[in-house]
Amino acid sequence: MKLIKPITTALFLTLATAAPNTLFAQKIKVGYWTSGFSLGFGAVMEQMRFAENQGLNVEWVKFAEVNGPTRAIVSNAIDVAFAAPSTNSMGIAADGVPVKIVLATQIAEAQIVVLDSSPIKSVGDLKSKKIGMSPPGSATHAIATAILDHNFNLKPNEYSIAPGNEAQLAQFLSQKEIDAGVLRSVTLAQMDEVKLRKLASMVDEWKRLTKGNAPPILATMIVYNDYLAKNPDAVVKFIAATRNALEYGSKNKPRVAEVLQKAANMNAADARAYAAQWDGAYIASLEPADIASLKRMYDIVKTAGGATKDVPDSAFDTGPYTRAKKIK
Repeated sequence: MKLIKPITTALFLTLATAAPNTLFAQKIKVGYWTSGFSLGFGAVMEQMRFAENQGLNVEWVKFAEVNGPTRAIVSNAIDVAFAAPSTNSMGIAADGVPVKIVLATQIAEAQIVVLDSSPIKSVGDLKSKKIGMSPPGSATHAIATAILDHNFNLKPNEYSIAPGNEAQLAQFLSQKEIDAGVLRSVTLAQMDEVKLRKLASMVDEWKRLTKGNAPPILATMIVYNDYLAKNPDAVVKFIAATRNALEYGSKNKPRVAEVLQKAANMNAADARAYAAQWDGAYIASLEPADIASLKRMYDIVKTAGGATKDVPDSAFDTGPYTRAKKIK
């Protein structure tokens, strides 16, 4: 009987020392879309265990559809939607869903391109032409049409749109079914057998439109209010983990490519092309300029009829981000 207490105590101390992250970690349920650019950031976060290294017990919930995380957080099925579409994030907040936007995670990066053999020499030459881009209602569509209007004086009725996803748009352009395409750099990198010519960068043109340095934001991190109120430290740690993952991916692109090959069954060439775009695709910030960029995007969507209500200032919570910047 005398041996029971020492053994029990020793066992407890061993477990507490060997696995503190599992015994005492704060639980957090995080959802992300396993395609597009959400895949890269999410896969690196998950596979490299950045959040777990901050002392969190993460349940990763994966969605096959881009709006899956947003719908899940509306029903409180997840605590955090990671890299959720920015316009939808602001839209649900405007509709009164009890969520906070706590971080910008993805840049709306794309190029306006034509085939190298095309007679089109500038964006202004796209008048009366067919342009392939993301469907109406998406952040990329709203940004692209606003840029065409404000920066190049091309009104929506002066060109036609062929909506589609990245793969479809690349095919349309290759087969000359469209005159120009608004395509992300990772897609362009994977179209190495097709000679293309860039007419404009959406990031550069957005900065020209807004007269600022903040990029257009494609995705954000949103947190359910009740979880944030009860677990503020967990949200801070998760944002700190996201910032660490961003830095890691920038410095370790070959490792990112390896993660993508495993997580998405990509071939080596496509994974390397994807990883090479890391710095232009991802962000982990919520500075005043980022919020201003998000609000400007939402105003454009609202003007175009994609939203009816204003997004309240209370939808943005910079507190967790400000605290996370002090954590390594």
